[in-house]
Formats: sequence, structure tokens, C-alpha cells
Amino acid sequence: MKHIIFLMDGAADEPIAELGNKTPLQAAKTPNIDSLAKKGRCGTLVTLPEGVPTSSDVANMSILGYDPFKYYTGRGPIELVSKGIKQADDEIAFRCNFITEKDGILMDYSAGHLSPEDSETLVEYFNKEIKNPKIRLIYGVSYRNLLVLKGKEFSDKVNYSKPDDEQGTEIKKILLKPASKEGEYTAKILNELILKSKSILEKHPLNIKNGNKANMIWPWSSGKKPNFESFQKKFGIKGAIISAVDVINGLGICVGMDIMKVEGATGYIDTNYEGKVDAAIGALENHDFVYLHVEAPDEVSHMGDLKLKLKAIEYFDKRIVGNFLKKYKGEIAIAVLPDHPVPLKLRKHTRDPVPFLIYKPNGKPDNIQKFDEISCKKGSYGNLKGDEFVRELLRLN
Repeated sequence: MKHIIFLMDGAADEPIAELGNKTPLQAAKTPNIDSLAKKGRCGTLVTLPEGVPTSSDVANMSILGYDPFKYYTGRGPIELVSKGIKQADDEIAFRCNFITEKDGILMDYSAGHLSPEDSETLVEYFNKEIKNPKIRLIYGVSYRNLLVLKGKEFSDKVNYSKPDDEQGTEIKKILLKPASKEGEYTAKILNELILKSKSILEKHPLNIKNGNKANMIWPWSSGKKPNFESFQKKFGIKGAIISAVDVINGLGICVGMDIMKVEGATGYIDTNYEGKVDAAIGALENHDFVYLHVEAPDEVSHMGDLKLKLKAIEYFDKRIVGNFLKKYKGEIAIAVLPDHPVPLKLRKHTRDPVPFLIYKPNGKPDNIQKFDEISCKKGSYGNLKGDEFVRELLRLN
């Protein structure tokens, strides 16, 4: 049996008055996903348990059956793996956004969804300007970069703020803080670097031309190199990952999955949906499990854009799920779910359980007729936790 998970990042939400108190999943036209829900079984899944960050790496780790309390190291190290860079024992890796700061306020966590070309240019420029061999900014995808600190004097024992959670907040209120005495020096150095980055980045012609959209760095989610058990050893099945973003690809590499690169995959609503489907079908020829991830619903949710969120969900239904169902001819078990909610009114992740469906050929359906947060609560699977979801999909006990 082949298996595929269609992951629509951040699609879950809360009722919205503008939609007649429906959620975007309830209001969007999703005939292909709804058809799978009718033929399959539904439920909800806890992906962000209390006590761990409300971050996509944690949520996707949970979906794949990895206990974040055991395996979580921070997002930076996982994304560093995706870049093919080995992390030394004396290095601390941070995820590091380019952000927009204005009048002391964090205005945009994504620097206006900075283009890959502009971001790469600014990374190279920043490294030349700071001239510090112990501090290195590494280009990722668009505004999503990495910061590596090298030296035994540095620590990952710092508390940070997720930039997509803090839009509209004063910078000085959310600077890094030491989690222990061990992290005091690191927090001090990084806060100095954050504030210094503005004067560095605002001098670059790209920022002058673009209205200083990428005028500050924001390091967060630090850690040392990760150590995961392989997915194949854990579940006895060979897997592949399809995603545009480093955090998902890095997680896939950490658990021993193959990464299927797709030209034109952007991590935004303009991504190459059809290319991802073709890559999934190709991967299923020699893999028994594929994890197809689309970032777009998450990004537009952090922007607070209802129109684009509905569009992103409908694109996912038509151009990912619908296109796959038309093209793929083999027998396959299918799951569809978000990794976490991003309510448009909050523009940040929440811990509410997410809806999911699992369709299996010749399986007995429950009575759910539409895929959404409300309907799936009534599904026959109930509310799953830990690795119960992936084990159910893979038919493991």
C-alpha cells in the first residue's frame, strides 16, 4: 500500500463574521477534499501540545509521529540540515528572518515577502559588513535565513519571540532574554546585532529602492545539532518529502527521507502546485510514503488576508488534491490536514487541534460530509495525540 499526506500549512482557523461565522475551511470551495472526507474517516489531532513552541517544525514533527519533547532542538538546526551544512559541536544555529522595522515597531515578519534574489544579496552584504568570523548569516528561502554563532562562549539558552507572532509590537519589548545565566552573553551579543543590523541594511541600494522593507534581522528558535531516529526504522516504510521551505525539508532529512526538489516552489501562494503533484507521483514509484507540504495558507494567514486565504485553500483543493486524484492511478491511502491553526484575527499559530481525514481504499466511511474544523470534531477517530495519527494512516498498532 502506498501512502500520501497532503499538508496545507496553517489552513485551520476560527469562525469569521465576514464569512457568516464560518471558518475559511467551511467557506472555501473544496470539492476534492470533501469527497475524500465523505469516503474516508475524520477526526482531530493535537500537533502543538502545551510546553513546546507553537512552531511549524514542532507541528510537522508531531504529525510524522516524533515526540517534540524528545526530539525538538530548535528550528535553526533543522533548517541548517536542509542547506546541507554540518553543524559543529561548538555552533548554535538560529532561524533568522529579514523583517521590516518602522519607528521601533516590528511591522512585517517577512520583509514584504522578500524575493530570493534580493535576500541572497542582502545576506552576502551583511556578512561583509559585520566582518566577524564567529557570526555567519546563511541564505535560506526568501526572507527565511539562518544565523550561526561559533564558539564555546555561545549558548542556546535564550528566550526569543517568533516574529510572525509579534507584528505590531515594539522591538525593545521582544528582544532576546537569557533563559539562564549561561545564555546572558549570547542574548547580549544578539540584541546588539539586531539593533546594529538596521544601520547596516538601510544603507544597501536594494533597501533604499524598496523603501527599507528588509531593514533588520530577527534571530529566533536556536539549538544544537539534532538527532532523530529514521522514519524507515521507526515505521518500516521509505518516505519522501516535497516542500519549498527549509524547515520541512530539514525535518525530512533528519528522519532519513528523500527530498524531492520542485522548480518554481516558492513557499508562497505563487508556488508550483502542479510541479509538486508531478513530483509526488514520481516519488511514489519508489517510495511507499510521500509528505506533500504547501506553505501558502500559512503565509497569507500571517498577513491577515482573508481573500488570499480562501484562494490558497481552493488552490490546494483543486491544484494539489484534485490534480493528484486525476493523475494518480494506483491504490493509495490518503490523509489531508493542516499542521496548526493560524486564525486571521490573531495572525499567529494557536494550539487548537487540527482537523484531519484519512481515506483508505475499501475502508468504511463515517458520516462526515465536509472537511473543516467543526465537522471533523464529530469524526469517528475522535481527538488523536502523539503518533496515533500516523500509525493509523500506516495501519500500525
